[in-house]
Amino acid sequence: MLLTQVASVFSNLMGAETNDEMQKLAQVLMPLLSEHSNNISLNEKLFARVKAVYDNRKKEKLNTQQLALLENTYKGFTRSGANLSEENKAKYREITKNQSIASLQYDEKMLKAVNDYQMLITNKNDLKGLPENVITTAAEEAKAAGKEGWIFTLQYPSFGPFLTYADNRELRKKIYMANVTKNTQNNENNTLDLVRTIVNNELYTAQLLGYKSFADFNLEERMAKNSAGVYKLENQLLEAYKPTALKEVEEIRNYARKEQGNDFELMPWDFSYYAQKLKTEKFNINDEMLRPYFELSQVKKGVFELANKLYGITFKENKNIPVYHKDVVAYEVFDKDGKFLSVFYADFHPREGKRQGAWMNGLKGQWIDSKTGVDSRPQVMIVLNFTKPTADTPSLLTYDEVQTFLHEFGHALHGMFSKVQYQSLASPNVYWDFVELPSQIMENFASEPEFLNTFARHYKTGELIPTEMIQRIKDSENFNVAYGCLRQISFGLLDMALYTRTEPLTEDVAEYERKAMAPARIIEPVEGDCLASSFGHIIGGGYQAGYYSYKWAEVLDADAFSVFQEKGIFNKKVAESFRTNILEKGRTEHPMTLYKRFRGGEPTIDALLKRNGIK
Repeated sequence: MLLTQVASVFSNLMGAETNDEMQKLAQVLMPLLSEHSNNISLNEKLFARVKAVYDNRKKEKLNTQQLALLENTYKGFTRSGANLSEENKAKYREITKNQSIASLQYDEKMLKAVNDYQMLITNKNDLKGLPENVITTAAEEAKAAGKEGWIFTLQYPSFGPFLTYADNRELRKKIYMANVTKNTQNNENNTLDLVRTIVNNELYTAQLLGYKSFADFNLEERMAKNSAGVYKLENQLLEAYKPTALKEVEEIRNYARKEQGNDFELMPWDFSYYAQKLKTEKFNINDEMLRPYFELSQVKKGVFELANKLYGITFKENKNIPVYHKDVVAYEVFDKDGKFLSVFYADFHPREGKRQGAWMNGLKGQWIDSKTGVDSRPQVMIVLNFTKPTADTPSLLTYDEVQTFLHEFGHALHGMFSKVQYQSLASPNVYWDFVELPSQIMENFASEPEFLNTFARHYKTGELIPTEMIQRIKDSENFNVAYGCLRQISFGLLDMALYTRTEPLTEDVAEYERKAMAPARIIEPVEGDCLASSFGHIIGGGYQAGYYSYKWAEVLDADAFSVFQEKGIFNKKVAESFRTNILEKGRTEHPMTLYKRFRGGEPTIDALLKRNGIK
């Protein structure tokens, strides 16, 4: 138990606050931890005892959680090589050891490539189009680096707004190409060989365990069940959304040609720029209009109040709880009856030792002591990379960042509410294509007036966000929604192409990727673009043969949120049902059983199509 907790903390710090010393230490520790895990799962005597109990499970009077624990434990052993011959156990050890090293190296190279890049601008005219807060942040980046001018980096809060607002097309192209090729250059940060190594190690492991592909192995423990289930969903969505997506992109292309001439070719570094211009023209709304109403402390207050309205829980900052960086804030969370529920850590801003993206992790899981009956409560953290405050402006979030906050907070609630006997069954340790439901359902609140009116006030004037502005948010919600759906499907197609393979990957990674994503791509990628080289989600990051989970869970969350819409978005009975039937249950029962208990039936894609205006 102690090793598990220490390893969990170390792993979390490797993502959120790493440094050269920790990375060197990880190179030593990760193979040792992999070997230790193998020593448990490949221990014949231990497995024999587990198998004996498993074989006699029908004779024992086991409750639901005991049976789930036994079945998951037995599967955990068999899926980790317990039934292999001695020769193949040795191979399994070697592959898993190599995989832990390769995954670590991949993450390190991704982080280093981001940290190594700076685009220094010294001519103020090159900043035309950029919002003032973006310019101020870039100036502070330059000052911190001891340079004159403005620095833009590959941290998303820096390069994202640049691609969206900068009038200088050549500089948009420059930073776009730097981002999509950052791990393909002929230097120490190149990850292409590691991509092949990681993908092939997954294949070798799966085949050693008796499966044709890694997808066959992985999807056995998913709601989708197999690759046919994944492709069924992706093809349904592709058929439903592609006609609309083609129209969306053509509309943006025509808009750009009105400005630039009929021979203008819309390139990837132009898309966000002209899309936001068209969106502003059509709906009179964009991120910069909304930012002043989404000051971070107010958003945080609104999110906490939302949790209180739904579930009755409260958050109290505790400065006596140690944190790993001065930016991190720790809270004690209390349930509606006043009992301690969880420790919650929030880490909001980018820095050099922190990888890109947003995620939730557990520092400590939940369980109930079988001897004392004491409920050992969890410790959870959300790690984000939101727009930093400047010397004279607080952190002002984009609407997307508000949605991201709600998303990761949903994961955190899943962890906080866990109420199971055994830690290995605790939330959010559920099927990978179910784990996104608790997070994605929270995103639905972002545009609801009843929610926004609780916190969205102008950071200078205190004015509540105008009703007509909320309506413009809702009117624009489905702007480019089909294009966004196809983008996610393209990622899923790449993922499945990599992990349904039955032969090792030897091809050029970028070319293989291009062919895999082609059915869902509407704007052709440029030479050198390679997502897999820096897409940690599907290269060793847990979403291998699982990236479809976001769209799978989107079907679930649209269907589930329709219950809130029918009964009232703050309806406590609906929230309590969602908590007790889904959030608290962890992996104690099959997720479809839990979902049907909450919803009364299986989900369909109809609610999602309706929400997105496709049907």
